[in-house]
Order: sequence, then C-alpha cells, then structure tokens
Amino acid sequence: MDFQFLLPTKVVMRKGVRLETGKFLHERNINRVLLVTDKGIKNAGLMDDVYKSLTETGISFEEFADVKPNPRDTDCDNAAAMIRGKQIDGILAVGGGSVMDTAKAVSILHTNGGTVTDYEGAFTVKKPPLPIICIPTTAGTVSEVTFFSVITDTKRKYKMSILDYQIGPALALLDPDITASLPASIAASTGMDALTHAIEAYTCRLANPITDGLALHAIRLIRQNIAAAVLDKEEKARENMLIASLIAGIAFGNSDIASVHCISEAIGGLYDTPHGVANAIFLPYVFKHNIVADIKRHADVGYALGVDPLLSPEEAAKAAVEVLFELSEKLSIPKFYEIDRVNPNDFPMLAENSKKNISDPSNAKEMTVEDYLAILREAYEDRRP
Repeated sequence: MDFQFLLPTKVVMRKGVRLETGKFLHERNINRVLLVTDKGIKNAGLMDDVYKSLTETGISFEEFADVKPNPRDTDCDNAAAMIRGKQIDGILAVGGGSVMDTAKAVSILHTNGGTVTDYEGAFTVKKPPLPIICIPTTAGTVSEVTFFSVITDTKRKYKMSILDYQIGPALALLDPDITASLPASIAASTGMDALTHAIEAYTCRLANPITDGLALHAIRLIRQNIAAAVLDKEEKARENMLIASLIAGIAFGNSDIASVHCISEAIGGLYDTPHGVANAIFLPYVFKHNIVADIKRHADVGYALGVDPLLSPEEAAKAAVEVLFELSEKLSIPKFYEIDRVNPNDFPMLAENSKKNISDPSNAKEMTVEDYLAILREAYEDRRP
C-alpha cells in the first residue's frame, strides 16, 4: 500500500480560545494581519473579542469583511488589492468555509500576484503564501485544516479548486462557544457537510488506513451528536460536532472528497446554493449510486451510522441510504426542487461541470456525464415526504 499523510496545522481547541488570538499571533511573530470575515459574523458580535485581543497585544490589522457565501473570484482579487504593497505578516480568517477559502486565495495573491483564477488546479503556487490563522465559526466546512480553496469563477459561473499544501493553515483556534449562536439551518447544513466529508473520505479511491480510522470515528460522532447540536443546541453535542468536523476534514484532506462535492460545487457555482445544503441533498443519491463499487466500505458507513450490526453488508449499505434521507428530513434540509432558481434545462451543463471537477476521479465508482445527469434528475424528481 502506498500513501502519505500530512497535517501542517497546529490545532488548539478550548472554550474561549478566541480571547487569546493576539497572543497566538504574537508568538508566531505575526504583528500585522489582514483580518478576513463577513458581515454576518460582524453583526453577530463574534468579532468583538477578537478585536479586543488584537488591540491588547499590539497587533495591527486591516479588515476585509465583504466575503459572501460561495466566495467569488472578484472578492478575492479586491481583498488582495486592498493590501497590495503593504507589510502584512499573515492572514486571520474568522468565519466559515467561504471566509477561510477567501483567506487562502488572498494569501496566495499577496506573495505571487496575478488574479485568483491564475491558480486554478493543483500545485500552481510558486512562492510561499502568507501564513493563515483560522477561527472557524461553524462545525462543518473545516477549511481550517485542509489544503483546498474553492472559489467561484464569476465569468464561468463555475466553482474552481485550488489545491496546494502551502495553503494549509498554520494554526486553527477552535472555540466551542462561537457555535452557540449559529442558526439551526446553518448548523444543520454545515453538520451535514462534515458528514459528507467523512463519508467521502472513507469511500473514495484515495482512502488510506489513517484516514479510514478518522473518517469512521467522525461518522459515529456526527450520528450521535448532530440532532442534539442542531435542534437543542446542547453544549456537549456542539463541542463534539466541532471535533467531528475537524477529524473529518483531516481525513478528506489526506484522501479526497468525491462526486457529492462535484455536484454540489457545480450547483453552487450556478445557483449560489449554500455548499452544505447541496452536499446534504445529494449525499444519499450519490451514496446509493456508489454502493455497487464497494459494498463493504458502504456497509461500514452504514454500521457507523447505527444500522443494525446483524445486517449483511449489502443490507447495511442500503439501510444507510435511508438513514441519510431520514437525517436530512429531521434537520429540515430542503429538497432539490425547492432550491431557488433550479431549472432542469441546466442539468446537462451541471453534469458536465460535475465531471470536470478535480475530485471526480476519486469517486468510488467511475462516473460519466450521464451518471451525473441521472442523479440530478433523480434528486429533482424525488417528491418523498
């Protein structure tokens, strides 16, 4: 067996750790930062403690707070232009996956120049980017420990991927207190995003023994905690979801994601659909499609999801599909046909874009454009209650 495993990120998790942000930056000789966040985070008051910590430790900062869901190439280019020619030691990202992916893109642009679309693909970054420090505000996107940045090319209406080990964040500060204010809809979609990461990390073709253990543990943790974290906002459940999300991210960062993400990124690029929502919608359909490629691994997922351990592997894999549908229903994930602007006439283009995704070759079952098209149509036509 041939594989490698890399985690360049130092992870610190404890309640209130955001209050120490300035100290952690100072220890790394980062005294001038670009702070990347979004308006929702600012309006919720989640930045106040971070501002205070930076000020108290003498860290100077510029701020870009205009990140949008499904981050756009134009926003990345604008943020980079804002600090061009200035002495910046690092980038501090406070937010969800969109914020952290934007921070990664800007870190590249500040030291390499050009526009973000110049760096589409794998290992295109020539000069070391700025170091990135992340404070995630959701339990699901986990960009704080991955080497990917997914950015919407607004001209092509296509989500492009940048893959480079150099954009793995240097430090991730995980504060469970932050997720207490998450709306249930966001907690649900990001939690399902984490579950998708774990399942695809385990079932994809690039899985390895280390990622296998991480992914299965993340699946079990999410199954045990997601409902209580979303519906009841139980403190321990929220903390466990943050841990599960982190573990799932480490897993897929060292294996890969697969066709669920291929579809969701195509949809997000065209319709601006929230990434976690799209993943939650398509996870059961792609999982069902892939079972035939590796019954044992899909059965293992079923057992981790809590299906009857006495079921045969084939029965357990099929039962897992229903568990995934039931979980989405319980968490009020919308149906595909309910998504704004969805038009069946777009499905051939969405299928083509799904096939072009950088992670398509990693899917458990080799996919054709026709396979993607069939899954899109099945999800759209499904009117289960």
